[in-house]
Amino acid sequence: MGKYNIYIGILALLLVACKDEQNYIPKPRMYPKITFPEKSYQSLTIDYCDFTFEYPSYARIEKDTSFFEGKPLDDCWFDIVIPDLNGKIHCSYYPIENKKRFDELIEDSFDLASKHNRKADYRDEVLVKKPNNVNGIIFELTGPVATPVQFFLTDSVSHYFRGSLYFYNQVNPDSMAPVFDFVKEDIARLVETFEWKQGE
Repeated sequence: MGKYNIYIGILALLLVACKDEQNYIPKPRMYPKITFPEKSYQSLTIDYCDFTFEYPSYARIEKDTSFFEGKPLDDCWFDIVIPDLNGKIHCSYYPIENKKRFDELIEDSFDLASKHNRKADYRDEVLVKKPNNVNGIIFELTGPVATPVQFFLTDSVSHYFRGSLYFYNQVNPDSMAPVFDFVKEDIARLVETFEWKQGE
């Protein structure tokens, strides 16, 4: 009789335990909150480039001093560094000597954008055509790509300017989407205010 009571007691405990059991659902992955700086802009004031534009006041200009094993191909190579967002817009300038060189530069820009097609979910090309002789294309790529925005601006005769957005952290489209959108506004402002210097 004693053993029977023990079995009944254990069975009752198991039934009660099973009855109160809850299904636990794992919490969704959370991303750290990003505090964005307040939008404000300043004019580019560097004497080694033949153009000007507005860039974020929370960014700084760092001139490039090396390119692989040597010097940059032109003095007008620099980065727009955005330390609060751990990113930069790499900027490079190329003088256009002739039509052949112009065609090569255009082809290079399309090739560099196409290298990310394998990882990109989508690529959009936004045509830039301004009345101040500034024309070009903005490449916007979505997905786990290293450079979500690339662009070039040119007068098609003498000047060719190229920019690429990079971040110093792992590319996660979900967590980085707000940052991309924030910096894309800065790139849009750069393009909107871009001008060749008078007499250049």
